[in-house]
Amino acid sequence: MSKIVSVHSFRGGTGKSNTTANLAALLAMGGARVGVVDTDIQSPGIHILFNLDESEMVHSLNDYLWGKCGIKDTAHDVTGHLGTQVKGQVFLIPSSIKAGEIARILREGYDVGLLNDGFRDVVTELGLDYLLIDTHPGLNEETLLSIAISDVLVVIMRPDQQDYQGTAVTVDVARKLDVPKMMMLVNKIPSAFDLDDVRARVEQTYKVKVIAALPHSDEMMTLASSGIFSLKYPDSIVTKGLKAVADEISG
Repeated sequence: MSKIVSVHSFRGGTGKSNTTANLAALLAMGGARVGVVDTDIQSPGIHILFNLDESEMVHSLNDYLWGKCGIKDTAHDVTGHLGTQVKGQVFLIPSSIKAGEIARILREGYDVGLLNDGFRDVVTELGLDYLLIDTHPGLNEETLLSIAISDVLVVIMRPDQQDYQGTAVTVDVARKLDVPKMMMLVNKIPSAFDLDDVRARVEQTYKVKVIAALPHSDEMMTLASSGIFSLKYPDSIVTKGLKAVADEISG
């Protein structure tokens, strides 16, 4: 049974795209066929983590939304870009990084209903076990519909006061939309903080299970989105936390 998983944060800079890419790789390591959609159309970037060059993007999500191609045509098999052998496959549906096409989206918008139809169609057409949606930060029509059709919602936040307030809105909306399964990941926790204390505080605040509380990682910063962290640093505490999230998704 396939699952649609939205990975969301109320604010930018939480590590959402990095988390999405790592979860996709970890699920594929277990033998799953995984699709990843970059719906952050205004500021796309997850393709960098998968080493997908602009010249390789024959079609993007934008092309599908403008009726130039089918959703399957936008999916790029990036399994060979992971830098290691995996049992499964990863397909990436990138958004265009061309300035003119981003400007057109901002100016004209797009049919959000078509986007969600595409999600369901690509799951069937590619035989996916999981479709991971890398959402746009905050709440807009696209995000609300993506959350509404999701089987699993992963909410990412940092231990920051602005994140605490914004995340409360996201959790409240998810509950009203009756998302079947919601979990939280607290990311980029400073070394001065106790991870267990942060986890307990977040769980008490939102009454949602925190699957992982991840410390700030200098190795992650040094990698600078040039690859998939969990594959390069399999023994890291960050990787162990990400594996816990992947196991919860697949469970």
